[in-house]
Amino acid sequence: MSSHPTVHAPADPGRLPTTLPGLIEKKRLGDPIVMVTAYDYPSARAAEAAGVDLVLVGDSAATTMLGYNATTPVDLDDMLVLARAVRRGLSCPLMIGDLPFGSYEVSDEQAITTALRMVKEAGAEAVKLEGGNDASVRRARAIAGAGIPVMGHVGLTPQTSTALGGWKAQGRTAAAASRIGSEALALQDAGVFAIVFEAIPAAVTEELMPLIDVPVIGIGAGAATDGQVLVFHDLLGIRDGLGPRFVKRYANIQQEMNDGVRAFAEDVRTRRYPGPEHCYSVDPGELAELQGQLAGRSAS
Repeated sequence: MSSHPTVHAPADPGRLPTTLPGLIEKKRLGDPIVMVTAYDYPSARAAEAAGVDLVLVGDSAATTMLGYNATTPVDLDDMLVLARAVRRGLSCPLMIGDLPFGSYEVSDEQAITTALRMVKEAGAEAVKLEGGNDASVRRARAIAGAGIPVMGHVGLTPQTSTALGGWKAQGRTAAAASRIGSEALALQDAGVFAIVFEAIPAAVTEELMPLIDVPVIGIGAGAATDGQVLVFHDLLGIRDGLGPRFVKRYANIQQEMNDGVRAFAEDVRTRRYPGPEHCYSVDPGELAELQGQLAGRSAS
């Protein structure tokens, strides 16, 4: 009995699924790569309709979907539930599953097992892990060696933000920028297919890009990268506050949701909802028969 995840046909029948060779070709041609996060079926369908190249089921779900104030509390079971929902909404974008904090750091065996679950149970086509230290590089190499494509992530790595001094830009000194470059090169040598640069000065990114052969996706890293990613809730304004400096808000859906629910509550309290147009009808003869039956019950 098949257990393959359900996928949908693309809205544009001429559009082909994103592949790893296709990403390399985009980098070669200078064709910008578009990536967004998604956490459920509706956000996946929005990404599909927009024709993005990559969809990351990010551990940012901890803050956007589950109400935590950091990414570290989300666990693998949480991520698998979300990833399966995203898988059902995608056909063409390449789906990447984030490996949550604590699910890959202990050993190569743990990392491979986690990555396998993300692929087998959720239908991810690749996984992402954070950091470019020796341990992260070993884990990336082990997962890639098991045949699972891996995306790296350097600069601001939210899972270890405490060790980095908080959620702030990285690489603002020559030594720090050089370290980020070394980490990116180590991940590339380990076999990652792409690397996220997060919260890195644009000028530093420009210096590092000629050294990197794999596609680089930026988030707060300037315009020199091969592509850009934003968190779904940040770009659509499904959150309180403005978010990080690098966020460009393309909608204000949180306010729309607030206003919609508020209007519904007001309509209910003032009995404007439901109106006649929201109600179902019944045949008058059937209603008369019911009334007679109810009257008989009342009399008894």
